Amino acid sequence: MNSARDPRVAVVGAGLGGLTCARILQIHGRPVTVFEREASPDVRSQGGSLDMHADTGQAALRTAGLFDRFRALARPEGQEWRTLDPATAALLQHELPADGDEGRPEIDRGQLRGVLLESLTAGTVRWDRAVSGVTPLGDGTCRLRFSDGTTEDFDLVIGADGAWSRVRPALSDATPDYTGVTFVELGIDDVDVRHADFARLVGNGTMVAKAGAKVLFAQRNSNGHIRGYAAFRAPQDWQVTTGLDLDDTEAVRKHLLKTLDGWDERLLHLLRYNDGGFINRPLFALPVPHTWEHIPGITLLGDAAHLMPPLGLGANLAMLDATDLATALVTEPEVDDAVRAYESIMLPRSAEAARQCAQGLENLMPPDEPQAGGATGSHQPASAGQPGSSG
Repeated sequence: MNSARDPRVAVVGAGLGGLTCARILQIHGRPVTVFEREASPDVRSQGGSLDMHADTGQAALRTAGLFDRFRALARPEGQEWRTLDPATAALLQHELPADGDEGRPEIDRGQLRGVLLESLTAGTVRWDRAVSGVTPLGDGTCRLRFSDGTTEDFDLVIGADGAWSRVRPALSDATPDYTGVTFVELGIDDVDVRHADFARLVGNGTMVAKAGAKVLFAQRNSNGHIRGYAAFRAPQDWQVTTGLDLDDTEAVRKHLLKTLDGWDERLLHLLRYNDGGFINRPLFALPVPHTWEHIPGITLLGDAAHLMPPLGLGANLAMLDATDLATALVTEPEVDDAVRAYESIMLPRSAEAARQCAQGLENLMPPDEPQAGGATGSHQPASAGQPGSSG
């Protein structure tokens, strides 16, 4: 096995975790290659706004030497949280950040990814290089298999390729299970000009209204955009059982409005006037705890290692994983020592976080409540953390 001084390291996945790992390795002079199946960094939207926690995401950005760049883009005012009554839109709870509070400032996921990409040496990310699998070779190295039939060998393969990781099967038979909860994503552009009343209702951060197991979120992003989610418990194929074509925007709108029948029109404004269509996002999670027997030459981070409900932890944990792994790789004498040290920290930490998120989702959306299309249930404010895209 090569020493940790000059290992051949491959990161699979150019998300926040994979890019953070690559950045920290590079600032310590270590070679690294990132393989990404998407053709370019702009091929799709990168999701909504993320709250970067001081002890996880922000700590990772400090280690990566990118904290000042992050602060220039972050929105401390985005920590505002407004809980509204679904029937009246009355303000039930209002949390405003104190002056100077930067414990969990918001930043668009796409902006943060851009900061990380810009920090890497040109050519670090190989776009349009889809990995189909990984084969441990028995000597501490691994062979990456690509969808075009080619292969490359590495001393360490880091699976940072998300929920449906192509690296994970080399370590674990676990696959994500549907949680019973679906988020339907929608959004409004230029909201302060075109929909000023709704913009004021949302405020500078996140607005949530909840009735039983039905929740409506609206979240400020940059550039006058509000991203929203209609969340409910339903079968994974709810659109099939209800006879909906998800590409039929007006039919989906009608269904969601019926699902939230009796809610205040000021809240339903988000559904009535969203720009573009609706995106179905069923929530999946890996078993808790998700562990594996250590195999030399391969490991996982972020959602590939510990996919959990999106209650504000995913991106932060992915970036913390990346920091711990990269730091171990530049301090431990051998690659395998570094990976073992990392896994000994990451696995118990992620198991505890996953348990908290699973419980948070049950508290937010009780599983014994009526499913979408039924009665709205009793009004009560949300009690779990802020939803956000997976890391």
